[in-house]
Amino acid sequence: MWNQGLTPSPLANSLYPILFFPQADYTLNRLWWCIRLSDFNPKLEEERIVGWLKEQAVAAGVKGAVFGLSGGIDSAVVAALCRKAFGVDVLGVIMPCHSEATDVEHARLVAEAFDIPAKLIKLDGVYDSFLGLLDPDVASQGRRDLAISNLKPRLRMISLYFQANRLNYFVVGTGNKSELTVGYFTKHGDGGVDILPIAHLVKEQVRALAEHLGVPREVIDKPPSAGLWGGQTDEAEMGITYEQLDRYILTGDAINEVKERIEQMKSASEHKRCLPPSLESSG
Repeated sequence: MWNQGLTPSPLANSLYPILFFPQADYTLNRLWWCIRLSDFNPKLEEERIVGWLKEQAVAAGVKGAVFGLSGGIDSAVVAALCRKAFGVDVLGVIMPCHSEATDVEHARLVAEAFDIPAKLIKLDGVYDSFLGLLDPDVASQGRRDLAISNLKPRLRMISLYFQANRLNYFVVGTGNKSELTVGYFTKHGDGGVDILPIAHLVKEQVRALAEHLGVPREVIDKPPSAGLWGGQTDEAEMGITYEQLDRYILTGDAINEVKERIEQMKSASEHKRCLPPSLESSG
């Protein structure tokens, strides 16, 4: 067949039912969402972000970038962009903490794919010891409590800043617009960074950029996960899909149930996107 061996893009999959099955229940907003995605130019975006990273580094007086390598698509894209911006003055830190073995494998794949200096810091023992100090009875409570799980990204933040301070590097965050909009990050954890190069991109745009940059296929295709516990996925925890979230961000289109869920998450996480409140001086 003429298309044998070709893999359709996510955009093509989205447009196909609209173009060839017009009787399907698709709104004009969905078509507009697809058009918005089709306007995205990964090559130009790469150049724009790389140039911006260089400018920010000069302004801040830093020499390079340190970032976490989680084995996920966002960290892979950030790693590739930093490598292009700073050359060898980068450090990818792999920080497993009771993590899936495949996540470490995928993190190493990314480091190899982009020739990134990488450092492995196993946080399992530190996490267990710290947890034991905080709550000696925690073993009987299981490990799916959010307060407990949030220790992992906070330990990673400490580890990244230790490396960054020693090297005079930026701590580069991996949050995208989809996650940041609904507060899907840990305060003073993966949210504790110096700079956010993909904060303006929704998840689908990050995927397109990953394809362009040559991120390993295993990383692009895996279900997004914060790795808070075994088998955890972003979409299951949020209760909505990234497609629904991206479409709402770009067009405002969503069924009432999804819209209410997104607005609830936005409202509940507003404190994460702001400086801590303080009493204004009366003087």
